[in-house]
This record gives sequence, structure tokens and C-alpha cells, in this order.
Amino acid sequence: MQVGDLCSGTVAAVTRSEVSLILDGFTVRPLGWVGALDGSWRRRFAEIAEVGQRITAEVTAVDLDAGRVRLSMAATEDPELWAFLKRLRRGEILAGTVAAVERFGVFVALDEGPAHPVYPGVGFITYPELSWRRFEAASDVVEVGQRVSCEFLQFDMWNGEARLSLRATQPDPFLAFADGVSVAQRLRGRVTRLVPFGVFVQVADGVEGLVPLHELDVAPGAAPEDVVQIGDDVSVTVTGVDRERRRLTLGRRPD
Repeated sequence: MQVGDLCSGTVAAVTRSEVSLILDGFTVRPLGWVGALDGSWRRRFAEIAEVGQRITAEVTAVDLDAGRVRLSMAATEDPELWAFLKRLRRGEILAGTVAAVERFGVFVALDEGPAHPVYPGVGFITYPELSWRRFEAASDVVEVGQRVSCEFLQFDMWNGEARLSLRATQPDPFLAFADGVSVAQRLRGRVTRLVPFGVFVQVADGVEGLVPLHELDVAPGAAPEDVVQIGDDVSVTVTGVDRERRRLTLGRRPD
């Protein structure tokens, strides 16, 4: 069996979390397994299967250690959408229109491919993939009806979505900053966040660095807010630049 194969079988058991199947040609024990999120994008799990029912589903994973085959019934329920999503390749640029802005992410109605049977759009952008810059709400970055071009990241099989990145199509301000800065360089910035282990200071547009707690001269038992407040303008020095992890560490200089 290979990922992408279509397999048929008979439902052996149905629980709240999965459906197990006796696959055709393998009658000794149930080898097929459909998880709750692989059942259907339209209907509740309990509505799609019952013991004795015949099912055809697509193989999404083969677990040799457990001796089970993970299957998706959603793949055969919406074959056009499934086929479209399987054709996409990481790094491909997809265009579309912002269809909905939610507290958990942004839906994008893609120009190409079929519509989603449940969600406002087949494309979906999580909050971290919206922008390199820090923001309070997704509506600070995009709005419904806005045209966007995004990079395809992966096929979300559970939700039948194309996971997208808007920020990947934009220059990373951290890398541009890192090219022009050096350790021990003096900078000025604005305190943006206070955390138990230090404070974050914005030293350039879209670039924040961490001043660790020990650099703040905080007395034992004291907190960062006892030394600085959000919005304070402070002097700092660069103590470390990690390009791969996009991390900037800073030291505090007396004003």
C-alpha cells in the first residue's frame, strides 16, 4: 500500500474518535483507520459510518509499527478539491481574495481550484504567517475583499485547506537589519513588551530584541516593570545576532 492509493473495506467498529475497517483482501483483523478529522468536511463523524457499511477511502499514511493504515473519507467525498490540493507544491505562489478574518486566522478564496464545501476559502493563513512585524489583530494586516498573493506551505488534510504564508512573499526586515549591525553596536529603541525574563525593545521597523533580566539591574525579587515601562526610550548595545532563529539579544546601557 502507498499513500494516495484508494482502498475499500467494511466498517468493523465506530467510536467517538475513529472508524476501523476490515480492508478487502485483509480479513484477519481491521487494518484501516479513519480518524475523526479525516471523516468528512461537511458532516459530523457519527453521521458518516456505521458497522457493516462499505467504505472507499484514500491512504494518507502507513504506520508499519502499529500495523495500521490511516485513511481519509474526506478525500473521496470531495475528490476535485483533494486532487487540487495534492497538485500544489511548497513555494508555489497562489493568488486570491481575503474571504474572512477570524481570531484564529484568515481564509483566502483562491483564484484557482474549487471552492471549499464548508469554509469561506480553501486558502488559510495562520497569524504567524501574516507578517514579519508584530501586530495586535489580523485586521491590522489584511481586510475582507483584499487581494493577496501568498506562498503555499502545505496541504492540511484534516481541514482540506491550503496553508499559506503572506509574510513569505515580503522582505524579512530582520535579515536586512542583521546585514547592517554588529556586536557591541549602540542603538536606541522603544520598550514594547515586558516579560518575566526581560524586556523587548524595538530597535528598527519590524525588529525587536530581548534585553535579558540580568541586563536590567533588577533587584532580587523585583520585576522588569520596576525598572522600565512600555513605551520608554532606552539605550542598548547589541550582544548577539542569530540570523537562523531571527533572534536579537541586547544589553542595557545607562541613559
